[in-house]
Amino acid sequence: QVQLVESGGGLVQPGGSLRLSCVASGSIFSISDMAWYRQAPGNQRELVARIAPGGSTNYADSVKGRFTISRANAKNTMYLQMNSLKPEDTADYYCNAEILPTRWSTKSHYWGQGTQVTVSS
Repeated sequence: QVQLVESGGGLVQPGGSLRLSCVASGSIFSISDMAWYRQAPGNQRELVARIAPGGSTNYADSVKGRFTISRANAKNTMYLQMNSLKPEDTADYYCNAEILPTRWSTKSHYWGQGTQVTVSS
């Protein structure tokens, strides 16, 4: 079985920074795209940033220039560096990864349990 575990969330003041981590473990043959999503109360879950195995990225317009997504493929780990945080960034942040558990299986998307980010003074 596959597990994704996020960490690094917390309470931060506007203008501050946080670094989120996501570690994939379990049965993993390969990981293709990885992404960060977030969901605030009353809102739909939205894509924050996505990164391909080779390092190409895309970001939601609301976080461009402030957030940086990266990954360490050898460690099955993904990061989200969040700078210049705003109150509207407050949400539960979720790790998502497209994973092939074995060479004979089918790729599936897996989700982490989420980590809470609160931006408030």
